[in-house]
Amino acid sequence: MTELPTVELHIHIEGTLEPELIFRLAERNGIELPYGDIEELRRHYEFIDLQSFLDLYYSNMAVLRTADDFADMTRAYLTRAAAAGVRHAEIMMDPQAHLSRGIPLATSVGAVAEVLAKSESEFGVSTELIAAFLRDRPAEEALAVLDELLEMEVPIIGIGLDSAERDNPPRNFVALYERARQAGLKCVAHAGEEGPPDYIREALDLLAVDRIDHGIRCMEDEELVERLVAEQVPLTVCPLSNVRLRAVDTLPEHPLPQMLQRGLNVSVNSDDPAYFGGYMDENFRQVRAAFGFSSAQLADLAANSVRSAFLTDTRRRELLAEVEQWRQQHQ
Repeated sequence: MTELPTVELHIHIEGTLEPELIFRLAERNGIELPYGDIEELRRHYEFIDLQSFLDLYYSNMAVLRTADDFADMTRAYLTRAAAAGVRHAEIMMDPQAHLSRGIPLATSVGAVAEVLAKSESEFGVSTELIAAFLRDRPAEEALAVLDELLEMEVPIIGIGLDSAERDNPPRNFVALYERARQAGLKCVAHAGEEGPPDYIREALDLLAVDRIDHGIRCMEDEELVERLVAEQVPLTVCPLSNVRLRAVDTLPEHPLPQMLQRGLNVSVNSDDPAYFGGYMDENFRQVRAAFGFSSAQLADLAANSVRSAFLTDTRRRELLAEVEQWRQQHQ
């Protein structure tokens, strides 16, 4: 079966850093890793919760030192995404995580943006860049970094909010999102992964977000579900991530089928695929196997992602036509 043409709305570029590339960059930069080989590193990929993943995620970023490092990571993702059927990707990165290590924005964000500027011509994947801010760091710091990005005129389309969700509610970042909207940026935020359904409400009501990243815990709150259905708020669901981080015990127990049945605007995404066992193609394969989804249902998920993306009307029509063609070919 040819790969389903898809749009990826929930992807962290640092989460595409594969073990093999980690070792290559460590050697190039003269960094001694705390792992003897790739297999020893992979043994640390058994996570008990979000924080256990974040500890390894930030530790592995230490190999990213130069503009070439960031560029190589970005090219590696685009190569793999294209092979998975991704036609458009809205890519998050964490500038604060690199600034805190002494890496300037021009090196980190600048290098990623430079590769993304040629992504469609070189890889056949159109892209946008989203600056994601760390909710477990001070809101004042996030605001200062956003102002610096705006002053540099870095080509970001929007901002996001990620990292440790528990006890770090959206309401802490109202000023950051007001500044982003004043600058004409799109707004997304992680909510309802580990945090409660009320975090989804806060992201909508206080941050005025355009999309919710994850959002699976909305199913615990009937009133919230009805609102999300009525407003067709996009929820960028990441099934393999949710299982690997123990937000859901097993894939067959994931609420994705129920979310679709209720009429929620859900899409499938890979989140941090180097850590969670699969890029977009693997996510769709495992979802199909777990839930017995038909080709039409997979196409519905892909169409949801196209409609939820920050695309021009022309590009949206093109991608919806591709999804519909795939649907007809696989009836």
